[in-house]
Amino acid sequence: MDFNLTEEHIMIRDAARDFARTELLPGVIERDNKQEFPKEQIKKMGELGFLGMMVDPKYGGSGLDTISYILAMEEISKIDASASVVMSVNNSLVCWGLEHFGNEEQKQKYLTKLATGESLGAFCLSEPEAGSDATSQKTTAIEHDDYYLLNGTKNWITNGSTADFYLVIAQTHIEKEHKGINAFIVEKNWDGFDIGPKEDKLGIRGSDTHSLQFNDVKVPKENRIGPDGFGFKFAMKTLAGGRIGIAAQALGIASGAYELALKYSQERKTFGTAICNHQAIAFKLVDMATQIEAARHLCMKAAWEKDQNMDYTVSGAMAKLYASQVAMDTTVEAVQIHGGNGFVKDYHVERLMRDAKITQIYEGTSEIQKIIISRRLIGTK
Repeated sequence: MDFNLTEEHIMIRDAARDFARTELLPGVIERDNKQEFPKEQIKKMGELGFLGMMVDPKYGGSGLDTISYILAMEEISKIDASASVVMSVNNSLVCWGLEHFGNEEQKQKYLTKLATGESLGAFCLSEPEAGSDATSQKTTAIEHDDYYLLNGTKNWITNGSTADFYLVIAQTHIEKEHKGINAFIVEKNWDGFDIGPKEDKLGIRGSDTHSLQFNDVKVPKENRIGPDGFGFKFAMKTLAGGRIGIAAQALGIASGAYELALKYSQERKTFGTAICNHQAIAFKLVDMATQIEAARHLCMKAAWEKDQNMDYTVSGAMAKLYASQVAMDTTVEAVQIHGGNGFVKDYHVERLMRDAKITQIYEGTSEIQKIIISRRLIGTK
């Protein structure tokens, strides 16, 4: 085992760290208060190659490995999880899914724009009655001569109004249940496609989360991804990689909160000494640092397995399950270490605590991760 990063990995990590501190940190509290999408910052992320990190350069991507992606996600998430979730969705769900399962025409038409950040993508699986139970798709795509007629509702869609292209999972053959599901590429300006109001969220308030309505939207047959009935497998395979990105986001939120808490504890004095010298605070910092390091190793292991073309289903689920819990525990303790100041927006940690919660919910709740892991442990499907 070699735990050293390559020079390229270090360069990418440092570039992401510098971008987060110089471009994302200014105005991050104001964007959170106003629920303002970081439009200019996301544009710059695209220009720097952060929105298509793992995509082959022939399609406009950076051609980097998953470890590079994890390192960049952690650094961006330390400062602004609203920006990092855009990065995660565009990289892990949209670009990865299209590159691995789309045909050449779809890659040339859509992936080349998504990988460079010229366009943004959204992944549309969740519904009012099909969140954790992804098999129960109520959105339908009924086949006609040279198109599918798409009808239904999708909920909690990241990049809901800012995306240009949407990967939509829908039921074509109801009698076949999950084996009758398909995945489609839908363009924003098509007739019958309506975007609902922006969700007023607890955390990641700068991200763009909406419900989507499809009312007799005509989707050309050439916009179906993969063979007929491949949609459910497409969604599950794509989400398996997406979990690694969200695990890295949770890791970044945790490490960002820890760094703020450590710095504050070294500056804040009580009873004649910095509070980090009090055992009650010092032990909190020890627990935080240890849990973050463990989460980091889980994330890196999952990323390495993915890069080695191994089965990373369980390692990805474990990374997300643990890192998201660490994000919650660490941010709560960071607020506690800050005392009354931790309850004030200017110190950032209360925002990180709010942002942390969603990492236990989206792209598979913690309970779903436990189901995935337990089935593998006891040998059931």
